[in-house]
Amino acid sequence: MGRSRRGWSYARAGVDRAQVARSLRELLSAARYRAPAASGRPVPPAGHYAGLIRIGRELLAITTDTVGTKGLLAQELGRWEEVGEDVVAINVNDLAAVGARPAAFVDTISMDRPTPALLAAIGRGLRRGLLAAQCSLLGGETAVVPELVHGVDLGGTALGFFPGGRRPITGERIRPGDALIGVPSSGLHANGLTLARRIVASAGVPLGRIRAGSRRRLGLELLTPTRTYVRAVESLVDLPGITGLAHISGGGVSNLVRLQREVEFRLNDWPKVPSLFGFLSQHGNVAPREMYRTFNMGVGFVIACRPGTRGPLLRRLGKAGFADAVPIGSVDRGRGVSLPRLGLTYERYG
Repeated sequence: MGRSRRGWSYARAGVDRAQVARSLRELLSAARYRAPAASGRPVPPAGHYAGLIRIGRELLAITTDTVGTKGLLAQELGRWEEVGEDVVAINVNDLAAVGARPAAFVDTISMDRPTPALLAAIGRGLRRGLLAAQCSLLGGETAVVPELVHGVDLGGTALGFFPGGRRPITGERIRPGDALIGVPSSGLHANGLTLARRIVASAGVPLGRIRAGSRRRLGLELLTPTRTYVRAVESLVDLPGITGLAHISGGGVSNLVRLQREVEFRLNDWPKVPSLFGFLSQHGNVAPREMYRTFNMGVGFVIACRPGTRGPLLRRLGKAGFADAVPIGSVDRGRGVSLPRLGLTYERYG
């Protein structure tokens, strides 16, 4: 029990970011193809939260993701509704990060054997996620592949659109002087679970234990579904001073680099970090630099706006049910992301 003598990192837990990046470059290079204009015209920038494509007069956004190893936690606890909600939330949040309104969702479930009760629980979670996003389930794919998976692998794809000629918000308008607003997360969301699970296992902490500072069992804290930010974005997306939107998912605070590479996102006022993250840092002896580029550290979504828009933005968020949103910093001259109080800087995403 207690702290690991050797500090844990994502790489030690089995996720080597550098190797992932190299592999992804190889994939994209090998898959390069330009479709004929009649099939639609991709809209830059590539590599954003959602891909954009124009088909005739319509601009659409599409994104896909999985709950990753959070599914292993669900399997260990025998609870599946939470990850059913998660798989919708992680995808529609990526649509929201370009200002798109979710329209449709399809799921994909690979499993080693069909289990009606398990699928019913995932379905109830899907319904909660769809309700929060006001999004329709169009169908999906359920594959029984015992030779490929042991348990359940859960993913999905979401399609969004831009109503009333709404322009996508991709961060190119961000400038020094802009304000940064953070909307709190509900917990770990669906990122960094490989590292979190390794920390808990190596420290010998039972998932059924209630840790100091909490009223819930540790396993349920880790399994808490991702907060859905669609209504937050819909409440403010028509404000003229909104310049960037970021879903703080895999990559932690370095996600902000995806919005604009020619400025510095200076996070001077990061709110108090929830104690769950401190618990993981302590028991895994995880360095602050690793924590802030692996986990959301209590902020699940960030909005960049012109300074004069900050007040109206916060009021709208409050009316939409996000009164816990707070200023977390500003945009300065420079590059990357910085947390001055911790002496941390990140020059690139991931």
